[in-house]
Amino acid sequence: MSGVHELETVSPLSIDPADDTLLTPQDAARFLKVSVSWVYEHVRPEAEDRLPVVKLGKYLRFDRRDLRAYIDAKREVCQRIPRRR
Repeated sequence: MSGVHELETVSPLSIDPADDTLLTPQDAARFLKVSVSWVYEHVRPEAEDRLPVVKLGKYLRFDRRDLRAYIDAKREVCQRIPRRR
């Protein structure tokens, strides 16, 4: 066996499948570190700060990438608001 190692190329189709896994409301609550009831409150149509959700019939599912974008948007808003002294 030689000491030469070949580098494997990664095809665009072999991206981590966990990135597009749909989460249940319980999984989304765990991901966001909030209660499940908070998640349900924030998917209602009248919610002021609505979470991105996918409805599959009667089931609610959440895309991890959408939740990450939601968090990033909240972070930007918080950074723009001046702090009180």
